[in-house]
Amino acid sequence: MVPAATPVSQEVVLVGGGHSHALVLRMLGMRPWPGTQVTLVSDVSHAPYSGMLPGHLAGIYSWEETHIDLRRLCAWAGARFIHAAAAGLDLPRKQLQLHDRPPLGFDVVSINIGSTPSLGSVPGAAACATPAKPVPLLLEKWEALVAAAADGRHLRVVIVGAGAGGVEVALSLKARLGAALTVSLVHQGATILPTHNPGVRRHLQSALHQAGVTVLTGQPVTAVHPGAVDLQDGSRLEADAVIWTTHAAAPPWLRTSGLALDDHGFIAVDPTLRSLSHSFVFAAGDCASVLTAARPKSGVFAVRAARPLFTNLGRWLDGRPLKPWRPQSQFLGLIGTGSGRAVVSRGRWTAEGAWAWQWKDRIDRAFMRRFSELPPMDRTARVPDRPRSQTAATALERKATMRCLGCAGKVGGSILHRVLVRLRATHPAVVCVPPDRSDIMAGLDAPDDAAVFLPPPGRPVVQTIDHLSALVTDPFIFGRIAALHGMSDIVAMGAEPHSALVTALVPFAAESVTEEWLTQLLGGVATELGRMGALLLGGHTAEAPAAALTLACTGLAGPSPLWRKNGLLPGQTLILTKPLGTGTLFAAAMRHAAQGRWIDAAIASMLVSNQPAARLAHTHGATAATDITGFGLLGHVGEMTRASNVAARLDLDSLPILPGAAACAALGLLSSLHEDNARLLDSVSGAADLTHHPHFPLLSDPQTSGGLLLAIDPSQAPALLEALRSGPAPAAAIIGSTYPANSDPTSLISLRSRKCQETRRM
Repeated sequence: MVPAATPVSQEVVLVGGGHSHALVLRMLGMRPWPGTQVTLVSDVSHAPYSGMLPGHLAGIYSWEETHIDLRRLCAWAGARFIHAAAAGLDLPRKQLQLHDRPPLGFDVVSINIGSTPSLGSVPGAAACATPAKPVPLLLEKWEALVAAAADGRHLRVVIVGAGAGGVEVALSLKARLGAALTVSLVHQGATILPTHNPGVRRHLQSALHQAGVTVLTGQPVTAVHPGAVDLQDGSRLEADAVIWTTHAAAPPWLRTSGLALDDHGFIAVDPTLRSLSHSFVFAAGDCASVLTAARPKSGVFAVRAARPLFTNLGRWLDGRPLKPWRPQSQFLGLIGTGSGRAVVSRGRWTAEGAWAWQWKDRIDRAFMRRFSELPPMDRTARVPDRPRSQTAATALERKATMRCLGCAGKVGGSILHRVLVRLRATHPAVVCVPPDRSDIMAGLDAPDDAAVFLPPPGRPVVQTIDHLSALVTDPFIFGRIAALHGMSDIVAMGAEPHSALVTALVPFAAESVTEEWLTQLLGGVATELGRMGALLLGGHTAEAPAAALTLACTGLAGPSPLWRKNGLLPGQTLILTKPLGTGTLFAAAMRHAAQGRWIDAAIASMLVSNQPAARLAHTHGATAATDITGFGLLGHVGEMTRASNVAARLDLDSLPILPGAAACAALGLLSSLHEDNARLLDSVSGAADLTHHPHFPLLSDPQTSGGLLLAIDPSQAPALLEALRSGPAPAAAIIGSTYPANSDPTSLISLRSRKCQETRRM
């Protein structure tokens, strides 16, 4: 969130992580827009760079070398990152509709979502073919084929479409697998590469022939089946995979967006890259069409559009006239052959050779260094004033210097009313008391000075409170994490969630911005409370330097006895339901040193509710449980062993670990709480011999929305573990056991590692 010292008056939403938006974020990091919250919405956290993708298929470049880490880029640029798929636009309300979450409001929106190969009306194509975009699907299919070839299988791939993309993919696949792969390139036109000059076609036709790719032109595909492709002449090609690389098609949701579109369904924009129908909508890249300067769908133009897009978004925010842009009519084309050579062209000029590949390689690597080598930025430095015409922004800045404290620091009642109206529409079962809930006497649907409920007879009330500062920039996801983290103490005692009170803190901003932040935060909380069968009964909203949530959670004990920390028994098996590592990963993310996909995995783990795992543990006879949170695994195991006077032995080799966590910990990228948690190691037997184990630092790693530690009889442990892994906790693992404590209460935890013991014996 933007600090309160620079109140947010406008929100820019960038939809899609294409080349244009990636470069806009790079520019934003160097020249921020004061008073503006920028949010990138992308269905992937790592955006593939089209220029190097064929080289990755050919085995020349690694996955990391060919993908832009959007999470890291956003964190560096001071932008929010929302990992979600766009579903549509509500233009009258200025909202972006998203899958499985509340819509996202904006003042101005920019769209850079690319295109997908047109499957047309070919029967079976949608079900049986793999389109070249979205790229993650193509890479998943390709890795499966590479694995099959490694097992000795001979594979057959049919590529439909012989434009530059289809030709380059065909050559790259053959370069990777050679004789283990038969590739057929099918094209409905008379010649391959119809938009390129004859010299390019001649060079690449020769390259395809030398690589052993079968080229079939003038052959439209009439049907696609599992394992085969039918052609117009009646012939059939057997295929282990069908890859579709035909001409570009617009994303389907644009048709119902209300935007002006061209004849092919792409967003029609003027030379300033602004929509012809809506002055607050911009678009760039393949999804946009500059009607006065039509150009091919190519990454070259997406890259060139970035600077005029950045300039005009900034001018729109300032209320200044926009600047037109005219893309060049000719551009440098570089097509790799997958074998260390490339074809280069501009206009009618064409050449081919190893030097051309070296040239292309230098250009591509230089482009990607712009995102991998991000310069350190001083976010406290004053941003130079810009000319402004909007008086609302300057008035908001003056108001920010005169904010009152105490009760006057609350969010205004009119804002809160609008937020509750939106929440009642999206989460009626959570913020409105159901008719059959006679135990609730006062809640949010009939607000009073306090919430009132009548606990059922014989069901003890279980209560806890927890506070979290925003560790992710997506307020909806943060709300979900906070709800799961807060309720985790309830389910760790074996109780059922009943209700919650929430204090939501947000930075001072324009009313519309505050409303949007609160709606997203509380929408996330309500989403998870609803899934747990709990109600949101009330709370408090206030201004603060940064976003944060406090949840006072209530649960009710069920018919089974509550789990207590003193429930450990000697001879039990210890099961951990989630992997460790959130503390070190987010410490690394704060330093822009964590890969986006590592953070994706951490967030996915934090969004797994502990409630289903707790219910399974109850049915299998677990006697004790705790949730692993701020004190880390060692701290929470220590609490249980001391309360039970039982010792525990942990196996470092068996600990489930989040991707990237061990690497971050090895670099010393540890949470600020880690040092305090690690003091417990002084009383852990065997610790001194295992300090070099890669999992050792993670014993003290503080967890947010961590898993459950369960104690169960060894005879029941395999059945519980299988139920957890096949259901709510696929990463669950047996991590140790308990045994009778000796007379020394400071030695209630011991560590072991079979791998380290074997290494020492060698």
